[in-house]
Amino acid sequence: METVKNGTIKFYVELVQLVVYIPTFTVGVIFNVLALWFAFCKIRKATETVIYVVSLIILDTLLLFTLPFKIISYHQPTWQLGTVFCSFLESLYFINMYGSILISVCICVDRYIAIRHPFLAVTLRSPKKAAIICTVICSGIWAGAASTFQLHEDSGARNSCFYGFSDKTWQSTGLFVTLETAFLGSVATMIFCTAHIIIYLKRREDLYNPLTNTSKSVKILTANLITFVVCFTPFHLALLLYVLVKNQVINDSEQITRSFVQISLCWANLNCCLDAICYHFVFKESLKNMLPEHDRTISSD
Repeated sequence: METVKNGTIKFYVELVQLVVYIPTFTVGVIFNVLALWFAFCKIRKATETVIYVVSLIILDTLLLFTLPFKIISYHQPTWQLGTVFCSFLESLYFINMYGSILISVCICVDRYIAIRHPFLAVTLRSPKKAAIICTVICSGIWAGAASTFQLHEDSGARNSCFYGFSDKTWQSTGLFVTLETAFLGSVATMIFCTAHIIIYLKRREDLYNPLTNTSKSVKILTANLITFVVCFTPFHLALLLYVLVKNQVINDSEQITRSFVQISLCWANLNCCLDAICYHFVFKESLKNMLPEHDRTISSD
C-alpha cells in the first residue's frame, strides 16, 4: 500500500515538473535571449541598474540550461552522464539560484540609495562599482560551488543527480542555516527598501509629473519584490520542513515533504521568466533616458 502511495506521489511530481519546466525553459530562454540582445544592441548606456539586470539575465540563463537535464534525471532510474557533469549541473542550478537572489537585492538597494539618499548616491553609485559588485557576487557564489560536489556520498558512478543527497548533507546544519538566513535577510532588505521608497515617493508632489521617472522606479521595485517573494518563499519553507523531517525534529511523511521541496523548486524556477517584468521596466526607463528632453516628455504623455 505504501509503495503504491509513493508511486502515485512520484507520478504527480513528475507531471508537475513536465508541466512547469518545459514552458519555463522555452519561455525563459526566449525572454532572456531577447533581453540580452536588447541590452547589448539597443541600450547604449550602461547604467547601474542595467548592469545588475544583465548580470541577472546571465545567471537566469545558466540556470535554465540545467532544466532539461533535471527532467532527464528525475525520469531516468540511473544517472548516466557522469559524476563530474552532474556536479557541474548541480552547481549551475543551486548556486545560480542564490546568485539571482543577491542580484535582485542589489537592484532594490541601488534604487533605494538613488532615490532616498541622492547626495550619498553620488559617492556610492557608479556603473564601475555596480560591475565590481556583480563580479564579487558571481565570484563568491561560484567559490561556494565546491559544496555541491559533496551533496552525494559516492566514489564511483552516481545513481542520481539533483536529488538523492546523502544523509550527511541533510545533517549539515550550518549550510541550511546560512541559506535560510541569506533568504530571510534578502526578503527583509527588499521589503524595507521598497516600502521606504514608495512612502517617500508618495509624499512627493511631483510623483506623477511626466518629467520624472519616480513612478517607473516604483514599478521596477514592486515587480522585483513580488517576483522574489512569490517564487522563492515556498522553496525555503519546504527546505526548512524537509531538514527538520530528515533530522527527526518533527514527525511527518518524508516522501510528502520531499515532494513539496521538488514542486517548490519548480515554482522557484519560474523566477527566470517573471524576471522579464523587471527587464521590461528597466529597459523602458533606459530607452526613455536616452531620448532628448522634449521627446522624453512626449513619450510620457
